[in-house]
Amino acid sequence: MFLTISTTGTPERPATDLGFLLHKHPGKSQAFSTSYGTAHVLYPEATPERCTAALLLEVDPVALVRRGKGKNKGRGGAPDAALAQYVNDRPYAASSLLAVALSAVFSSAMRGVCAARPERAGQPLPLRVEVPALPATGGAELVRALFGPLGWTVAVTPVPLDMRFPEWGDSRYVQLVLEAPEGTLTLGEALRHLYVLLPVLDDAKHYWVSPDEVDKLLRAGEGWLADHPEQQLITSRYLARRRSLTREAAERLELVRLADADDTDVEEIDNAVDEESDTEERPVPLAVRRRAAILAALTDAGACRVLDLGCGQGQLVQELLKDVRFTEIVGVDVSMRALTVASRRLGLDRMGERRAGRVTLLQGSLAYTDKRLKGYDAAVLSEVIEHLDLARLPALEYAVFGSARPRTVLVTTPNVEYNVRWESLPAGRARHDDHRFEWTREEFRAWAHEVAERHGYGVEFVPVGDEDPEVGPPTQMAVFTQAAEGDRTADKDQIDKKKKEEQAA
Repeated sequence: MFLTISTTGTPERPATDLGFLLHKHPGKSQAFSTSYGTAHVLYPEATPERCTAALLLEVDPVALVRRGKGKNKGRGGAPDAALAQYVNDRPYAASSLLAVALSAVFSSAMRGVCAARPERAGQPLPLRVEVPALPATGGAELVRALFGPLGWTVAVTPVPLDMRFPEWGDSRYVQLVLEAPEGTLTLGEALRHLYVLLPVLDDAKHYWVSPDEVDKLLRAGEGWLADHPEQQLITSRYLARRRSLTREAAERLELVRLADADDTDVEEIDNAVDEESDTEERPVPLAVRRRAAILAALTDAGACRVLDLGCGQGQLVQELLKDVRFTEIVGVDVSMRALTVASRRLGLDRMGERRAGRVTLLQGSLAYTDKRLKGYDAAVLSEVIEHLDLARLPALEYAVFGSARPRTVLVTTPNVEYNVRWESLPAGRARHDDHRFEWTREEFRAWAHEVAERHGYGVEFVPVGDEDPEVGPPTQMAVFTQAAEGDRTADKDQIDKKKKEEQAA
């Protein structure tokens, strides 16, 4: 089982930097033990002009069978016949075995970490990847459909069943050559593409696919899988067609896609001022007024430890950090890309130790309970709920109000009634392409009252922005406050009494 990665260089940026990026010296041949055999790393060529690293995996078929007992064996997870467990293509054809070896041997390179050449780790390189024998269930067209959208130039040569008898046709194996011109992909991105797509093309896993495979897939697919046109096929095959895991991956990728979407509201576009009218007073954007309203509500609640759920690129976290009353600020988002942007916006790497100690950025999905979010004074869901399908709202509701249970929860969302006041917004169109719904004031209040009743909170409503006498404010905010035990008991008694009266009537 064999794979090569090549790059070219210049006197200023020699190709042998590939050795630093892979953390493997070009002048040495190194061997690494794996669960299924031995992985060798060697360099067939290493000059400043061109450098090639080769990964050779020697698979022990007996070890593969012994470790595979009771687990997924063969294509699609179906058990192999006794002989087929020992006589198969696993030692020769690139598969999930090679993908695991890539992850084990080049783990730092996959993460984009290089202490010796940190500036090179993030720079796109001219790359060429060759895989002499790759099982491709779906043929050459599928290979192109998987790698083409990622920036690769793909050359696929089908391997005939028998060179002596061309009339027999082609086998399911191909020779694959991938090329990425300089400025297209970093080495880490290339390795993550291979890690995910090699087993997808093979359409088999040599080990049991457990729930943590979803996390592995999303880590390796961060930045490209959410928007890939073959996302459904990739997730299904990578997770051995386990429906529950595939569904979970799809839901989490959808949240990633929404988080990465452009966060420009139509009202902010409408508030933009023409460059030629500098003499006109610039109106305060609604997003700025929304953050000011949130800070005021948090101050009134006496909150010190605050969660920003769905923090995006960290605009609200940045505002909270300016106020020393907020001693602990945690931003949570499903998108690592958004969190990376937030970290840069905040300047965490340049921030003083005391100030940086007040901020934490966490990756997490709001559709699932998270023990890390318990015990905080307040949580903010600013322009978040409308990006979820209505069917997913109960999961978010329980994760925030039922599990995390902060003393105060702030929820802001657009008021759809106000949309008629935006001249730039066509009738019937939502303010943002990713909005799954936009509520009237009555609909938002009904939802908020139901949530408060179910989870023991009181709720009040605060307008955000200029309030129109006919259609209300552009943004509506609900302030949920956790009721004291006595208040909750009284509320429950009143509710029970009201239900009895309704039943009697």
